[in-house]
Amino acid sequence: MSGSYAPLLILFGVSILNAVGIAVATHIVNPRRPTPQKDMPYESGMIPLGDTRERFSVKFYMVAISFIVFDLETIFLVPWAVGMRGLGWGGFVAMSLFVVVLTLGLVYEWKKGGLEWD
Repeated sequence: MSGSYAPLLILFGVSILNAVGIAVATHIVNPRRPTPQKDMPYESGMIPLGDTRERFSVKFYMVAISFIVFDLETIFLVPWAVGMRGLGWGGFVAMSLFVVVLTLGLVYEWKKGGLEWD
């Protein structure tokens, strides 16, 4: 049984060697030479105004979390759509319930003003 894990261990070892090799090669090929111009934050070619560690509103994070939740919904919908015929009516009802629950969550969030961060 341990022989069946040999290719996996070889792949794991090659991956680690590759990651370490790339990290070492970047330091050898391009050593770090900091200058004030390089250390300045980049803002579309403009001179930075104010502190770069400005705090964001909590509403910004709420919109970001909502985006992730509804993006995950799409990830669950794609495999279902591919195998829809094989799942039958049970799969259709389950996915319909999933979409209805997420739609109700979106409507609730919209009504509460969670999609506005101004």
